[in-house]
Amino acid sequence: MSSKGQASREKRALPLAYENVNFMNSPDARGLRILSEYMEPLSRFRRQNVQDTVVFFGSARVHSAEEAEQRLMALEKPGAATPDDRLEEQLRVARVALDWSRYYEEARQLAFLLTTWSKQLPFPRHRFVVCSGGGPGIMEAANRGATEAGGKSIGLNIALPFEQFANPYITPGLAFQFHYFFMRKFWFAYLAKALVIFPGGFGTLDELFELLTLAQTDKLAKKIAILIYGKEYWQEALNLEKLADWGAISREDLGLFHYVDTPQDGFRALRSHLEEHHLHMPVASDEDEPEIAGTRGTPDVVTEV
Repeated sequence: MSSKGQASREKRALPLAYENVNFMNSPDARGLRILSEYMEPLSRFRRQNVQDTVVFFGSARVHSAEEAEQRLMALEKPGAATPDDRLEEQLRVARVALDWSRYYEEARQLAFLLTTWSKQLPFPRHRFVVCSGGGPGIMEAANRGATEAGGKSIGLNIALPFEQFANPYITPGLAFQFHYFFMRKFWFAYLAKALVIFPGGFGTLDELFELLTLAQTDKLAKKIAILIYGKEYWQEALNLEKLADWGAISREDLGLFHYVDTPQDGFRALRSHLEEHHLHMPVASDEDEPEIAGTRGTPDVVTEV
């Protein structure tokens, strides 16, 4: 073929639709992008042999005890800064952070206890894998505890203007990056058999109330435990009993969750719930695929996706 013919042939070559970057990033391809945030994680969960999860939520702004101590010591060091109102505020914040750091250490310990136990279960797939939002703070603590126990650890990350970066304790292959908040929320709820809600802010409240609403409205085909960790913090931040007093929720709705205050209490509550409701032997039709959570109206045990 002449060089002229070859050049003409190359000019006629057009990109495949799924290789057209402009199209894939356009509003017209939004459906494909949403679908990919379902199919790609599902594929990885299958490859990693993950059956279900226990999700840890909590503030990204909680530091480990070691880091919080170092920050406070740096501010208290003589000559570190000229005393003024700004320094006093920084010291106040650093002291609160040191007090708050206990939640980091307790989330880490609870994840360690849960993973140490779940690793010993006689199932062909990984059960009750610790899952977090993948970022710093309580998320990091949960992933860290699971990793220190020698188990798998999932991080469902999302790009945010601040705070959110993948922590180093997520199992390779199980660190996910989402664009759509609702697809990230889907994966939190879909595989979870229990939730542990540590002290946090708007994001933590968002996840807590979403799962409480799904449980209250009977939209979950599985029995899910919702543990609210740190009664002192949460009862000061929220007065859920008042919702029942005013009739905004029924008194029975207060039974959708319960408080725990130590890693040991949290582990006992998780283990009791998981043993009672989720430790049946799987009967899925294909042993090579994970038992993905059922949807409303289908048995929790049998799933085909």
